[in-house]
Amino acid sequence: MNEPAASFGPSERYLNRELSWLRFNERVLEEARNAANPLLERLKFLAIFESNLDEFFMVRVSGYIEQRESGVDELTPDGLSPVEQIALILRAALPLRQKAGATFDKVLRSELRKAGVNIRPYSELGAKSRSRLSELYEREIFPLLTPLVVNPSISVPFISGRSLNLAVELRGEDGASTLARVKVPSGVDRFVRIPGKRFEFVPLEELIAAHLNRLFPGVEVVGSYPFRVLRDADIEIRELDAPDLISSIQESLRRRRFGDAVLLQIVESAPIHVVRRLLQLLELDPEYVFPLAGILGMEGFWQLAGLDLPSLRFPPHAAFLPEKLSYSHGLFEVVRKRDVLVHHPFDSFRCVEAFVSSAAKDPQVVGIKQTLYRVGSESPIVSSLQDAAMADKQVTTMVELKARFDESNNLVWARALERAGVHVTYGFPEMKTHCKLCLVVRKESGGMRSYAHIGTGNYNPATARQYTDLGLFTCDPEVTQDVAELFNHLTGFSKPGPFRKLLVAPHNLREGILERIHREANWARQTGTGRILLKVNALVDPEAIDALYEASQAGVDIDLVVRGVCCLRPGVPGLSERIRVVSIVGRFLEHSRVYAFWNGGEPDVWIGSADLMRRNLDRRIEVMVPIRDTRIVRHLLEAVLEPCLRDNQRAWELRSDGTYARRKPKAGEKSFDVQRWWMAHPSTKMLGFA
Repeated sequence: MNEPAASFGPSERYLNRELSWLRFNERVLEEARNAANPLLERLKFLAIFESNLDEFFMVRVSGYIEQRESGVDELTPDGLSPVEQIALILRAALPLRQKAGATFDKVLRSELRKAGVNIRPYSELGAKSRSRLSELYEREIFPLLTPLVVNPSISVPFISGRSLNLAVELRGEDGASTLARVKVPSGVDRFVRIPGKRFEFVPLEELIAAHLNRLFPGVEVVGSYPFRVLRDADIEIRELDAPDLISSIQESLRRRRFGDAVLLQIVESAPIHVVRRLLQLLELDPEYVFPLAGILGMEGFWQLAGLDLPSLRFPPHAAFLPEKLSYSHGLFEVVRKRDVLVHHPFDSFRCVEAFVSSAAKDPQVVGIKQTLYRVGSESPIVSSLQDAAMADKQVTTMVELKARFDESNNLVWARALERAGVHVTYGFPEMKTHCKLCLVVRKESGGMRSYAHIGTGNYNPATARQYTDLGLFTCDPEVTQDVAELFNHLTGFSKPGPFRKLLVAPHNLREGILERIHREANWARQTGTGRILLKVNALVDPEAIDALYEASQAGVDIDLVVRGVCCLRPGVPGLSERIRVVSIVGRFLEHSRVYAFWNGGEPDVWIGSADLMRRNLDRRIEVMVPIRDTRIVRHLLEAVLEPCLRDNQRAWELRSDGTYARRKPKAGEKSFDVQRWWMAHPSTKMLGFA
C-alpha cells in the first residue's frame, strides 16, 4: 500500500460492501419508481428488486450469521465485525424493503388501474365476481392446498424458503388457540384473473384467505397473515470430502433446501403472539423480522409484467445480425481476415449460436471445446454440441456444477451431453470455472486452424437478450494456443505453462491488472499524463482499490463504470481526487467487463469474465483477452466506454460518502441514454460487418 493511502483508516479508504450492494438494489428500485419507464417494466424492476434482496439475505447475510455463531471475529475491509455488519445491514434493508412495498401500494397500483390493469383487494369485489372466483377456487385451488398445524404440534412441518404462506390462527370449541400454516401453491398464477375481466386480478393469497372455512370446517378462523421465510442458501459444496462430485452436488442441493432460516417477512398487521410463535418455530431472533405492508413476494409481478399490453412495455428490440456472421463458411471466412467484436443484445447472440452450430455441421471441423457456466433451461448451443458429438467430432465441455442456483440445471445438461458422447468435465474441485470460452479446430488447406470465442457473458440465449455483454471471435494463433492449453489445464489438471496473450486467474490475472495500473501511474509521474477506464460489475478487491488510489495520486485520470458494488471512495482529497465512478442501471443489465489503459498513447484494452473481486482474481478460473485490432480498440474506447460517461438518463454518480446521485442533463445539454444509443449503433454494423 502506498504511504498516502496508508494514512487513511480502513473505513476512510473503503466503502462498506454490503451497504454498497443495498444501494445498488435501491437503484434498481428507483427504476420501478421512474415514471419515464413503461408501467409493466416498472413492475418487472420491482420483481428484480425482490429477487435480488432475497438472494442477498440467503447468501451474504447468512454468511455473517454463520461467522457470528462460529465465533469468527474477522473484520471486513472497512473494519466491521460480523455482529456490527449484521446490525448495519438490518438497519438499512428494512426501510428499503418498506419503500419497495409502498412503491406498489401507493404509486403503481393506481397508475396500473388508470391504464386498465387492476389488481384488486378481494374485500372490494362485488358478489358476482366473488361467486365466480369461489367456483374457480373449488375447481383449481382447493385441491392443491394442505392445511398443517404448526403449534402446538408433535412434529413441526418444514416451511420452505421463499415460499409464500398464510399463518392461520384458529380457536377450537374449548377456546384453545392453534397456529396452522397454509402454503400458497406455486404451480398456479400468483394473481388470479377475475372471470369475465381480462385485466383484473386478485392476489392468490387473498383468495385463499377468503375461503379458509373450507380448509378448517367447524373451527373458528381468528385471522390469517401472509408470511415468507428466507433460508441459508450459501451451502458450501464440500467436494474435497466426497469422491463423487455429482453426489456431492446433489447432497448440497438437498442441504440448501433445509438451510437455517435467516429472515421472516410477515404482514405488519400480524399480532405479536403470532410473530413470536413463528420465530420460536424457526429459531430466529426478533431482529430478523421484517414487518411489511402490502404484497409479499413481489417476484410474482413477473406474471403481470408479461401481460399482452405492448403499450405498457418497452418497444421490442430487434438485435442486429450481419448475414456473414449467421452461417458457417461466412463466419469462419470473416474471422480468418480479422477479429470480430460483438456487443449483445445490440448484436444478435445468434452469431455465437451459429459459431457452434456451424462447427457441428461443418465437415472440416474436427473438434470443439466449450465452457458452460449458466446455460439456461433451453440451449441451442448444448444441442449443437450434442449434434457434433454424434457426428463423431471431438467435443469436450467444461460444465461448472458449482454455479450457485444453477447447479441442478447444469447437472441435467451435463448428463444429456454425456449421453450424446460429449467428453464432460467439471473443472477444479476447489474453485469455479467462470471464464467464457469456445474453441473450434478446423482442417483447412494450410493445415489445422483454431478459432476462439472469448466472452464476458454466459452461453445463455435468455440472458443474452437481457444483459449487455461483449464477445471476441479470433483465430490469432497465440490466443487460440493459450485457450487450448487452458482447456488442457481444466480437463487434465496439468500445471499450466506461461500464457502468451491471456490473463488467467488465479495464475497471472491479478498481477497483470495491478501491473498495468502501476504502469499507468509511472507514465503519469514521468509525463504528467495517464488514463484508466474500467467497466466492471463490482469493485471490491482492496489491493486493486489501493492501486487505483496510488494511480490517482500519481496524476492518472480514472473513470470507473461499476454497475453494482463499489468499495472505492472517489473524490477524496489526498486519496482519490482524480477518480470518478458511475453506475448505469437501465433496460438491460450491464454485465460486460472492459479494462482500458492509456499506455503512453498506445491503448492497452482487455475484455473478459473477471470483476475486481477477491473471488474472481484468486478463487476462480477467469480469462481476460487483449484486443489487438486497432479498429476494435478504438471502437471499445469511443463507442462502448466513453458513451457510458456521457449518459445522463440511466447513470448514477457515486459520491465519496457512498451515496449515489442520478445524473440529469445540464443546462443546454441533450439527454443521452447509452443503452438506447447502443441499440441504434450495434458494434458489428459500426465496425463494417453489415
